[in-house]
Amino acid sequence: MPNANLVLFIGEALVYVAAMIGLLHLRARLGLGVFVAALGVMHFIETYLAAVFYVQLPFGVISPGSAVLFSGKLMMILLLYVKEDAATVRQPIYGLLAGNFLTVALALLLRRHDTVDIVPGRTADIAFIDEMGWLMVWGTTLLYFDSLIIILLYEKLGRWFRRFVTVRFLICGVTVLTFDQVGFYAALHWVNDAPADVFWGGWLAKMLAAPFFAVAIGFYLNASRHPFLAISNRPLGDIFNDLTFRERYEDLLSRSGQDTLTGALDRGRFELEGHQMMREAAAANAPVSLMIIDVDHFKDVNDRFGHLEGDRVLQKLVETVKEKLRPDDRVFRYGGEEFVLLCPGIAHAEAYARAEDIRLAVSGRVTTPDGGPVTASIGLSSTLADGTGIHELLSQADIRLYAAKGSGRNCVVGR
Repeated sequence: MPNANLVLFIGEALVYVAAMIGLLHLRARLGLGVFVAALGVMHFIETYLAAVFYVQLPFGVISPGSAVLFSGKLMMILLLYVKEDAATVRQPIYGLLAGNFLTVALALLLRRHDTVDIVPGRTADIAFIDEMGWLMVWGTTLLYFDSLIIILLYEKLGRWFRRFVTVRFLICGVTVLTFDQVGFYAALHWVNDAPADVFWGGWLAKMLAAPFFAVAIGFYLNASRHPFLAISNRPLGDIFNDLTFRERYEDLLSRSGQDTLTGALDRGRFELEGHQMMREAAAANAPVSLMIIDVDHFKDVNDRFGHLEGDRVLQKLVETVKEKLRPDDRVFRYGGEEFVLLCPGIAHAEAYARAEDIRLAVSGRVTTPDGGPVTASIGLSSTLADGTGIHELLSQADIRLYAAKGSGRNCVVGR
């Protein structure tokens, strides 16, 4: 009987890997959603089998849910990453996690129903659904970490086993399935008081499943002529950020309060960061200097060459100014062609020299379409002589900006 069960296990693994690779291979025709939905649909039966369905094999008591379906799913997630990318593979991972938390939430509500027995001798086992839900959540939480680890490990191994994709899949499978077996058995033991034989038998079955799936996937990748030798050149940190949506967060953070045309920070960020910078400078007894930079005759640029060229001039100006910034400096688009530059830790004399440097860089690098130079006027103020608040500095710099314009433009006024 154990030998017959082993043959059935091999048959189940063959059916699973053939069906899932087939769905993934046909994703261009069927859509990737078919493959992802198949992973999700089988997640419930996989967890159910891993919890209650065990058979005797020559080397122990094993569940096909854990040894075949889960092992296969983890390797399919890695294959999906290889065929697509990190931003694609994270979708089924987070979808499974969200669906399982929803299962638990609904099970908690279902328990409050007063049910009616329609079929004699059959009653709804809500406690079982509840129990399954928590096991599914735990299993999918493990899957989340499994997926992160197996993808990052696959990329790391590519540095040493670039030409041996089957070896990379094998090492990844053995390592991560061992980690998962420890985690899932802990839950089984706590929920169902599963004996130690379940752990060792399941672990050995997964160790046998790993080379089976690795060989099958390696054969498919070679047969389909997938360019797996070209491993990603991206740092592992970037891949991790993609998998965890962190790049979306960082992109949102970088765009929040940013002028979309020039890339400078906007006026709202000036109000926020300006006050904060002044408080930090006061606490450290350090100076702060502020410049207002205004493009000379900008209306003429728009009138002569059009607003698109005017936009290009502003973009080039900000690009030029940013090249002169230190890491702690901030440039803001305050309005129209007017920009504010905040420089913490710089006293007035040094700030004046930097303002002159910026003015010369602008006149030397920013031009109109006919090759004419674009110049800028700059008003400068600094603590403590011009005030201790951000609006005091802004007011003094604004007065000096108009003085610069009145003096013929293309100059810096700091007193």
